[in-house]
Formats: sequence, structure tokens, C-alpha cells
Amino acid sequence: MLQKPRSRGRRSSEAVEGRNEGRGGDPEAPSTSRWPGGASQGARRSQAAPAVGPRTQKQLELKVAELVQFLLIKDQKKIPIRRVDIVKHVMGDYRDVFPDLLKLASERLQYVFGYKLVELEPRSNTYILVNTLEPVEEDAEVRGDQGTPATGLLMIVLGLIFMKGNTIKETEVWDFLRRLGVYPTKKHLIFGDPKKLITEDFVRQRYLEYRRIPHTDPVDYEFQWGPRTNLETSKMKVLKFVAKVHNQDPKDWPTQYCEALADEESRARPAPSAPAPSS
Repeated sequence: MLQKPRSRGRRSSEAVEGRNEGRGGDPEAPSTSRWPGGASQGARRSQAAPAVGPRTQKQLELKVAELVQFLLIKDQKKIPIRRVDIVKHVMGDYRDVFPDLLKLASERLQYVFGYKLVELEPRSNTYILVNTLEPVEEDAEVRGDQGTPATGLLMIVLGLIFMKGNTIKETEVWDFLRRLGVYPTKKHLIFGDPKKLITEDFVRQRYLEYRRIPHTDPVDYEFQWGPRTNLETSKMKVLKFVAKVHNQDPKDWPTQYCEALADEESRARPAPSAPAPSS
């Protein structure tokens, strides 16, 4: 289902670097070993900027992961990604460190997923993702490039389900997708009607199971993996996708990793042979 990224041994100097329009045109992005917020370039911002409290390393990592997912989704239709859309849908209270987060997301896209984030034209504030890897058939499950824009969205939903213990409330799914600019009540440029796509199309295709939760007021529904998902991918492949988005190792989630290992072992066992028909 999704292509598995291959690790790269060198960094490209052409990878896009976030521009901070308030930094006097300095094109050099900060080092990734140093998160913004201390006495660095951010300290020279205009005094008119609102004061923002310090962020933890985990908060910044989560925001980078969110930005990576947003860029992957936006790229599905190969339409240039506007900076204003990134800021509107992803940045929130992190606008003051947008160039730094964009730089980190750009590096992760290149060295994990094989995409280079490139500004379409100088100072245009629009970006595209350029595939730096040749497609590899054996990698198809960990990347989501099946030729349809919906596949990346499906992979994100499958990851949410698995990481939440194989069942997740519909309200939790939409809470997360809203952060990526995908709303249940708004038509989406790429996905059309996202609610119909997720609750009807994916269900009809048997990628998802969609059930009403009894005794809930207001009424709520829940998602689980459908039978087709279990045939076309695996828990380990989905966990690897989640880990790569968050720049972590699958073993960092021990519960899910053990479950995925057990699933792999179960798949490796030969299916019991059917009894011979009696004569």
C-alpha cells in the first residue's frame, strides 16, 4: 500500500530552507541540533511579536510530524503547496518558528520518505515535493503511493486506529484530521467529501469497519480495520509508517511493536490444510 522509504547516506544542499522574512533575508536556516526558542535568531524578532512560552522537545517533534503529514497529503494531487495554507492549518501558535520547523520537516521528508521540498520559484512561498527515489515495488506498503490521492489519507487513519488499540472513535479521527486541514463538513480540494470518503468509500471497499457506539449521547461511531486492510498491509508496516512520520523507531511503542511482531509471526505460519473430502 505504501512505499517503504530507503535511507539516504548524504544530504542534498538543494533542500529547501525555510525563509524568515523578518531575518533580513538571511537564507541560512538554523542548525537542526538547536531548537528555536533560546537566545538565537528568534531573539532578534520584532518586539511587537507576541510572547510565546518555551516549547519542549516533544512538542516541537509533534509539530514537525504534523507538518510532514500535511505536506504529504497536500502533495497527493501535485498542486503547489502554499505557505499561507501551511501556516493556517498547521502552525497555530508556532508561527514564530515556522522557518525552523519547515527546515526540519524538509529534512525528514528527504531522508525518510525520499522527497525534496522545493520552493517553486524564488520568494514565491509555494512549494512542491520532488521524488528523489525511483519507485521500488517492494517498498509499496510503507509509503502509500498507489496512484490515488486517498491512499495517504487512508494510511493515516489506519495508523490512528492501530495506535489507539485497534479501535478509535470517529470524533478522535476528525480531531486529528482537522489539524491537517481536513474537515468532515467542508469539501476538500484533494479528497472531495472527506466524510463520505472515510465513512462510506473506505468502508464499502472494506478497508475500514464503521460502527455506531451503543449508549452514546450525542451519537458517536468508531473505526476498526476492515478485512481488506489485513490482506493488503500489516500492523508492522503501518507501525513503520507511523514511526517514520514521527522520526522514531517502531520499538519506541513497545505495546504496538509486540502486537505487530505477533501479527508477523502469525502471518508467517502456514495456514492449516483443509481436511480431505470423504469418499
